[in-house]
Amino acid sequence: MREQINEKTDLSRFDNSWYNHGPRWRVLLWFLVNAYFLNTYLPIPVRLKVAVLRLFGAKIGRNVMIKPAVNIKYPWLLEIGDYVWIGEQVWIDNLSQVVIGNNACLSQGAMILTGNHNYRSITFDLTTRPISLEDGVWIGARSVVCAGVRCESHSVLSVNSVATRSLDAYSIYQGNPAAFIRKRTITA
Repeated sequence: MREQINEKTDLSRFDNSWYNHGPRWRVLLWFLVNAYFLNTYLPIPVRLKVAVLRLFGAKIGRNVMIKPAVNIKYPWLLEIGDYVWIGEQVWIDNLSQVVIGNNACLSQGAMILTGNHNYRSITFDLTTRPISLEDGVWIGARSVVCAGVRCESHSVLSVNSVATRSLDAYSIYQGNPAAFIRKRTITA
């Protein structure tokens, strides 16, 4: 029989000083710019949104669609391919690198979360791991992609699902945690 340890979480000891998100001035400036240009329902032209993201270090391909009320934590840790669709109220909480391939779609309210906490640690330490969404991936509305997940080519995470593990190419996943449902077939 395993001995159970009954330690308690002590958030007074929490310390994420190791995490370097960039110069403080850039983080504060981005916080303001993000609120006025991306995380808003004001009718900001997509070209202006893309230009602002590039100005802050994002690598963005051609013909990217960014709908209203999108929240991006750190654009300097974001790479987006060509012909990508980012739906309304998408939250890219990229404490680590996020790479989105060509022809990918993030539907309304999807969340991309590169950070988490070590629940086993007394100090509830911050952990970060990159996320990769390959070409043709579709993240359904209100779905969550967790830290360290790789969504392989043309995989689908259906509506309101949570990907805690990587998704295989041309496969459809559903649920919390997301489980394989069937293969994805694309016809002409």
